[in-house]
Amino acid sequence: MPGGRLTQQERQQIALGVADGLAYAEIARRLDRPTSTITREVLRNGGPTAYRADTAHRATERRAHRRTQTASRGTQPPPQAHGRDAGAVLAYEEKLTAVFIEAGTPKMMARVLTCLYTNDTASLTASELVQRLQVSPASVSKAVAFLEGQGLVRRERAEGRRERYVVDDDVWYQAMIASARANARIIEVAQLGVGVLGPETPAAGRLENIARFLDFVSEGIVRAAEQAREVLHTKPDATPDATAPPA
Repeated sequence: MPGGRLTQQERQQIALGVADGLAYAEIARRLDRPTSTITREVLRNGGPTAYRADTAHRATERRAHRRTQTASRGTQPPPQAHGRDAGAVLAYEEKLTAVFIEAGTPKMMARVLTCLYTNDTASLTASELVQRLQVSPASVSKAVAFLEGQGLVRRERAEGRRERYVVDDDVWYQAMIASARANARIIEVAQLGVGVLGPETPAAGRLENIARFLDFVSEGIVRAAEQAREVLHTKPDATPDATAPPA
């Protein structure tokens, strides 16, 4: 919130302004706050007919306290296998999540991916993800559905009626192929536009160039993915000796 959290005195001024029938923009101007801040504050705490400064202030303090408790629980690193440094693992997980987000993956989906990739089994149940991420089952379900639609996660039946969510060795190969298929659709529609807009027009030329570029890139992606696919199935004990001279 620009300028920090609202103080109790500011909330009292908001209550007076609302009682006097002032517009939110006018109250915001008097407090040197964004209008959106005043709007959210009033609507979150009873609306214009029921807003009370003291009640709103106490409610905000309770919400802040709950967020602090949740954050405190969520930042405690879980016990680690193989003698790993729990703090270092947590820091790495945050970094990997940030990279996924920068690449365009929504935050919750990125957190689920990170949990799966940094787990030795490469699979977790919904309840395990809820516990690790300290989020609701609905958030996990939505994230998994998105990732499954992108071909980044698959489901498999676990004991009883439970499901496990898995990232297997082939997931990045499948993601590359899915990307090539998406490009193929763009190429098809771009070429259709050439005929609609007229082959000799600048707009049609632009679409033709897009189609040619994506066609060339997609062909290279598919060829490289096929050639490198076996790398995804290489096991740690199959790694060449680091002391061996380069070929």
